[in-house]
Amino acid sequence: MKLIAPSILSADFTRLGEELRAIEAAGADWIHADVMDGRFVPNITFGPMVVEAVRRVTALPIDVHLMIAAPERYIADFARAGASTICVHVEACIHLNRTVQLIRDAGVRPGVVLNPATPVESLRWVLEYLDFVLVMSVNPGFGGQAFIPNSIARIAAVRRMISEQGLSTLIEVDGGVGAQNIGEISAAGADVFVAGSAIFKSPDYRRTIEDLRRLAGG
Repeated sequence: MKLIAPSILSADFTRLGEELRAIEAAGADWIHADVMDGRFVPNITFGPMVVEAVRRVTALPIDVHLMIAAPERYIADFARAGASTICVHVEACIHLNRTVQLIRDAGVRPGVVLNPATPVESLRWVLEYLDFVLVMSVNPGFGGQAFIPNSIARIAAVRRMISEQGLSTLIEVDGGVGAQNIGEISAAGADVFVAGSAIFKSPDYRRTIEDLRRLAGG
């Protein structure tokens, strides 16, 4: 099954509750929450309080993407706020296995994120402990960026690694995902598609989500 995860980074925050209800009614599968600290990435977004507010509005899984330095400091806070999944960057974790275990111990499904230039091989010895891998197809920090074409080969490489280990780990893709490329991204092995601008800048959320799911083959 292919899953669509609208990123609230592109939502209208003056009416976030309405936006969340609208995308849930439109058929979204997950809510993607991009947390940025202005240090690991050159932008600042929001923290656990916003995730807690999102949880009060929707029953959908909340996918918390921690684009922050030393993310282990805040895992418990985001778990208490209502996160369903938490993913951390390979590049931000000194002790990646320990951080992944902290997420699972908090009762949350763990994932690991790869920046566009990070070797896929860095996943090999942690992959069996993950529920999903998030492949960044733009450099993290801002919404609305263009998809990096060689991300297709990286997604396929992660899929091969998962298959070689006989795992059921999901692959999520974030960055520049839209109707023009979601089919190719899906064919490379992706399961979960983060879309911000493609959904929230469209005039009809339901039609956009249905089109994305159809084009992804799900």
